[in-house]
Amino acid sequence: MQIILASAKIMNDKLKSVPGVSLSLPRFKNEAQAFAKDMAQYSTETIAEMLGCSQQIAVQNRMRLMRFFEDSPKLPAILAYHGQAYKHLKAETLNVDDLTYSQGKLWITSFLYGLLRPLDGILPYRMEGNVELPSGKGQNLFGFWKNRLTDIFIEAVKADSGTLVHLATEEYQHLFDWQRVRKEVRIVQPLFYVRKGGDLKIQAVWAKTCRGAMTRFIIENRIDNPEDLCAFGYEGFTYEPSLGEPDYPHFIKQ
Repeated sequence: MQIILASAKIMNDKLKSVPGVSLSLPRFKNEAQAFAKDMAQYSTETIAEMLGCSQQIAVQNRMRLMRFFEDSPKLPAILAYHGQAYKHLKAETLNVDDLTYSQGKLWITSFLYGLLRPLDGILPYRMEGNVELPSGKGQNLFGFWKNRLTDIFIEAVKADSGTLVHLATEEYQHLFDWQRVRKEVRIVQPLFYVRKGGDLKIQAVWAKTCRGAMTRFIIENRIDNPEDLCAFGYEGFTYEPSLGEPDYPHFIKQ
């Protein structure tokens, strides 16, 4: 059983080594460096426009990109991101055995790096999927990555029981030929709802919170059967067997 989790815009800039953990090389390190080089050549004003961000964030990102050409210390991808899901994954408190186990189970999607394993050493960055760069060969990053990632991803899932637990945001599906992924592997996509009166609603913050917490739950408990996900509970969310279906288990916060 493989897991997919989205990267995050918020990242850790304080990089430090993790005792007992050896960093791996991102599979698409060369492509990421080429994109970083492309992006670093633009002005902060252009970067702000391309990323749809503030000038302050654009300045920060341009400084980050310059570090790609230095011998800068790197952080495992699972520790480099610090968005809502990662705050509740709490990877910094996982032990070495858990981190090592996650390396063969978890994929992290990235607009800059394509696909990452948790222990791949990376540097802080910010990127969007609709950005077009010279190294993209006339395509935005969604288009660039689709042909490169789909086969690799499907083969990895098939080699591990053929089941994927989908805990990424839907935007990142566009990095793959998702129709092929759906056709060739079983996708289990947990859904997290908050009950408001008689209605069930998905709230983005809670959904990201639970995706991170469920990722940790799978890693810590070595969950390899999607039916065992029903034991997950977090911050008042519990499995509701009367709702959803096997491939879309529902977790409800009352």
